[in-house]
Amino acid sequence: MRKIIISIGASMDHFGAYAENCEGVYGAGNTAKEAVDNAKEGLRLLKESRPEDQWPDILKGEYEFVYRYDIQSILNYYLGILKAPALERLTGVNQKQLHHYASGLKMPREQQKQKIIKGLHALGRELMAAEL
Repeated sequence: MRKIIISIGASMDHFGAYAENCEGVYGAGNTAKEAVDNAKEGLRLLKESRPEDQWPDILKGEYEFVYRYDIQSILNYYLGILKAPALERLTGVNQKQLHHYASGLKMPREQQKQKIIKGLHALGRELMAAEL
């Protein structure tokens, strides 16, 4: 199955999203989720407004989405879902630093980025293994 890579990034006053490997797919919003949703709506409109033979090849057939976040965007997103103490426990990065990274006041060193990614991936693996 083809993968459309949606890149999500933060700026001073909004979030942006675009498809790295599918020209013409862009979005923006007040949150990372809004930006992704807006990009998916742009993709839908692209397909709706053009004949299929003018679609980018990646849109012909089945595809799925892969999301690439910058640190500010992913922390902003997850701080909207999880409380800061939970993210601190998951990542080993103190709450104050997480808020600085999420707000864009500071950029994490590579070691801090890796701790954040490792913690979020561990949570994902635990959730994928859970059965209800």
